[in-house]
Amino acid sequence: LGVPALTANATSTVALWPGAVGSMLGYLGELRGARSWAIRFAIPSLLGGFVGARLLLVTPADRFDALVPWLVLGATMLFLVQRPAMRWLQAHAPGHEAGSASADPARRPPPFSALAYQFLVGVYGGYFGAGIGILMLAALGFMGFTNIHRMNGLKNWGGLCINLVAAATFALSGLVDWPVAVAMAIFVLSYSRVRVI
Repeated sequence: LGVPALTANATSTVALWPGAVGSMLGYLGELRGARSWAIRFAIPSLLGGFVGARLLLVTPADRFDALVPWLVLGATMLFLVQRPAMRWLQAHAPGHEAGSASADPARRPPPFSALAYQFLVGVYGGYFGAGIGILMLAALGFMGFTNIHRMNGLKNWGGLCINLVAAATFALSGLVDWPVAVAMAIFVLSYSRVRVI
């Protein structure tokens, strides 16, 4: 469509945010019992998303154009390894009873390393965004989560926080191509509704 790469990146973040809200609402019930994690996960997600969005705004257009192929390649690689990585994580999850309350990682506060990692995911998500889901799922798997629905709930929550602050930053910056953003948002919401029905 001839939209410059920087504008396209910011526009897609804004356009996809309504879909992120829908995904989060679909998994809201999975966050029951993980409120402490959700609250603590929100802080580095919001901060990282803001830092990443600000970094994008100060990146010269020609430098971002040079980075885009590498960012797309990296995101593509993340999508390619997503299924094998999740199978590996599930096969190598800590050996505990799935129904054991004491073994549920959500009953312990997240370690500082998890929050620091989430901040870095937030920076990447605010800057470019593609592939943040697998990065979060992998980290949750390494921390002992085995319930994929709980993991998806936390992942969707983290992604919603990252994209909220990035979308707001881009919307206020004047970088968004609003006709394209609205058209994309309508399509995403329509597609999501068809899949749910």
